[in-house]
Amino acid sequence: MTHTIVGVDIEKNVMQVHWVDPETSEIVKRPVKRAAFLEYFANRNACLIGMESCSGSQPWARRLIEMGRLVKLMRAMLDKAFNIATKTTRQTREQFGWRRRWPANRLP
Repeated sequence: MTHTIVGVDIEKNVMQVHWVDPETSEIVKRPVKRAAFLEYFANRNACLIGMESCSGSQPWARRLIEMGRLVKLMRAMLDKAFNIATKTTRQTREQFGWRRRWPANRLP
């Protein structure tokens, strides 16, 4: 079973979510409020979620794992190779998605 790869960027009030729809190949970029974040992933099909490893991502990752989702936390220092230009929220969440596809960053 293949999982959709979802990049998540954690912010103060919203979580920025980015993925490529496997059926239409459409790039989907969506802000999700913190209060609705877990509900959003409860209603999605199985997916692999990539997040930057930080103190704010640890509790969210634990909750998502309890829901049965695959979560990979990635070190921030790996972002430099995928940095397109100056860091913005949109580019950050896209980087998380691309880093999960890169063979060197695939964890067992």
